[in-house]
Amino acid sequence: MPSSPPPQHTSIARRSLDWLHKEWFLIGMLGAVVLATFLPDLGRSGGTLHGDVLANIGIAIVFFLHGLGLSFASLRQGLFSWRVHVVAQAMTFAVFPLVWLLADALVGKWLPRDLALGFCYLCALPSTISSSVAMTGLARGNVPAAIFNATLSSVLGIVLTPVLVGLFTHVEGQSLPFLETVMSIAKLLLLPLVAGQLMRPLLHAWHHRHKRFTHLLDRWVILMLVYSAFCDSVASGLWRDNGAGVLVTAILGAGLILIVVLVLSTVVARRLGFSIEDEITTVFCGSKKTLASGVPMAKLLFGANPAIGLIVLPIMFYHQIQLFVCSMLANRYAARPPAEAPRHR
Repeated sequence: MPSSPPPQHTSIARRSLDWLHKEWFLIGMLGAVVLATFLPDLGRSGGTLHGDVLANIGIAIVFFLHGLGLSFASLRQGLFSWRVHVVAQAMTFAVFPLVWLLADALVGKWLPRDLALGFCYLCALPSTISSSVAMTGLARGNVPAAIFNATLSSVLGIVLTPVLVGLFTHVEGQSLPFLETVMSIAKLLLLPLVAGQLMRPLLHAWHHRHKRFTHLLDRWVILMLVYSAFCDSVASGLWRDNGAGVLVTAILGAGLILIVVLVLSTVVARRLGFSIEDEITTVFCGSKKTLASGVPMAKLLFGANPAIGLIVLPIMFYHQIQLFVCSMLANRYAARPPAEAPRHR
């Protein structure tokens, strides 16, 4: 008769399985990065799996499900969460540029000129919509306020980003397609949300019964965004076209900026006595930067610059790091007890 494994080995194996079960999302993100590094053509835009199309479909489904889950009262409450909106927009278009000015004064003279321009551009960009809302939903934050904030940031960025870049660097770009950008936002994000609202009387009970499935879907869509974004970055020469020193500088700089803004947004939200749901919305909407709008804007603003690949390098890394760090942060927020009361001063 075979002997059973020693108790300590069984305990270690059980703890390992428990850890894998608990941290599968983190492992999935690491796996997405590794897979994109070795097989970028599989998931890049226009690649074998058409990662851009799959990501857009996933985002549309998530927003449709958010529409099913949001009552009209919740949407109205999100619209009138004016303190959250003010803080989140101030983080995006005031605090980020101030962080850049401080960083430029401290270390700007040691940075390659085009990489410094890239960090400046990163700090002038608007927030991203899809992952801001997905992270807020995952963390059980104020989703209606996140939808309003992220959408407002994207629209404001069409005007404010060129103004800020021109103010700091004296770069003159072409006019940005305002109406086209607004229509693309509406088609990809707001249309599924409205459709979910319209279908809410019929499907709300089904959505409530399958809440665990929709919760997991948020995570899988975020993994798809990480994989697709990294495939595009690797396929465009992320590892091939840049030296180790430049890559390390871009990674460290992007990571440091993210940490500073995450800490500042959290401290401000708590100082102002925001509820935990509003804090989550402020942190995620106020710390994100958009790669999807950032690259097209860069082509309009810096199209004649031969070093445009180096200019967009900080936002490419920031995008990956923010998805990684904010996904883990959202998981931690989501792990709080369901009955936790809002925190007010």
